[in-house]
Amino acid sequence: MPRTALFTNFSLYCTLITMFARTFKRNLKLPTRKHATEGKPVETVPPPKQVVIPVNQHFGAPNKPLVNVGDRVIRGQKIADAASPGPMTVPVHASITGTVKKIEPRTQSNNTEGLCIVIETEAVDNEEQFMVPMDPFACTREDALTRIREAGIIGMGGAGFPTHIKLSPNKPIDLIIADGAECEPYLTTDEAAMTAKLHLLVKGIEIVMKITGVKRAIIGVEDNKKELIPLFEREINIGEIKGDISIGLCRTRYPQGGEKMLITALTGREVPTGGLPMDVGCIVQNVGSLIAIAEAFLLGKPLIDRDLTVSGGACKTPKNIRAPIGFLLKDIQHEFMEIDYSKLAKIIFGGPMMGNAVPSLDVPIQKNTSGIILMTREETTADAESVCIRCGRCIRNCPILLSPVIMNNNLEADDLDYAVKAGLLDCMECGSCAYICPARIKLVQRFRVGKQRWRIKQASLQAIAQQAAAKGAKNG
Repeated sequence: MPRTALFTNFSLYCTLITMFARTFKRNLKLPTRKHATEGKPVETVPPPKQVVIPVNQHFGAPNKPLVNVGDRVIRGQKIADAASPGPMTVPVHASITGTVKKIEPRTQSNNTEGLCIVIETEAVDNEEQFMVPMDPFACTREDALTRIREAGIIGMGGAGFPTHIKLSPNKPIDLIIADGAECEPYLTTDEAAMTAKLHLLVKGIEIVMKITGVKRAIIGVEDNKKELIPLFEREINIGEIKGDISIGLCRTRYPQGGEKMLITALTGREVPTGGLPMDVGCIVQNVGSLIAIAEAFLLGKPLIDRDLTVSGGACKTPKNIRAPIGFLLKDIQHEFMEIDYSKLAKIIFGGPMMGNAVPSLDVPIQKNTSGIILMTREETTADAESVCIRCGRCIRNCPILLSPVIMNNNLEADDLDYAVKAGLLDCMECGSCAYICPARIKLVQRFRVGKQRWRIKQASLQAIAQQAAAKGAKNG
């Protein structure tokens, strides 16, 4: 049937393409709870009085402030970077124009204290200091990667891995995947971004294809966003696309947005234990990161704003919003968004499955903050933990074939080494095991703490080994 004929009956078109939607094994069908913000555009928050910008927002070496208290900074100005910028670092930029009032530790979305730069806005905030726009198809690969790093772009799906590193694989790549699955309940910010900035998304994919030399890309979306497919196809067809870009439709399942799961659903390839997407010839980028890449080249704009979903039963006016990095939701104007504090029982930064519960709204939005969920008591799972009944549901539902019960038993026995052998470091912390557990054991939290304990142990062992080596060299 010709494509034009399909468009004459959109209902039939959606039915047919859904029949071919793909997925992976051991998935969960969760209540999506996206209805409150689904289809809503992104609204820009009113200018805030201040922002609290964490100095370190990426996975990698730590940054140091480049400004001092009392300095005037301009929106887009670099305000933090590594002392000697290495491969695993990205800078941080001012998201508003104003004066640096404080540089001090503040609670961040991972519930740890981190150094933050507090900027108080000026009365008129319209001055910007962006980079000079750059033609991504005329510059060298090295210059393009430098531009992405200087723009401070990281993975905006949650992990915060530096994007310029991900685009420098040391193995052959034949496929780029744009991750628009957005499988977490409540969240609709990626859908809104793909609708409003589709041109930038496609341009970002083209730029990544140019940098990596890959000729093929797939935009992966779940079938609860199938209405976007005609928009994708029109955008792809109207321009001179430098490469082959197609749409991959997946069934609405959790955790389809995880890069390993999306690779399997779209290609049938399986990332090996301890491996990365590049081990199966793929690079996966969140759609938000791809849009940010396009803006960095076409506009010279660093990553200083974040689109996110604010929803949940305690939010009377749920929305997709655009806010400057470092924005505090407690400062939101009542006229723009109404929050029912009397019903607010839990605050989640990110999605309810993989996000972190934070103590208050006095926590800044970061580059990888995809949403803030304001839950009522009825929406939370406050059941007390009980004893594991050995039902095996966590094993049967783990999407990457781990044995959560065995990992948990070894963590309880303080046997970190065996927990690692059982797959602790491979755990993607998707929360499927905790969601399905009838005993309501907080497995994900335990695995996160276990990983932290393992890293501390390894760092301690490494320090002891270095001291022993230094002592041996001195005595020798």
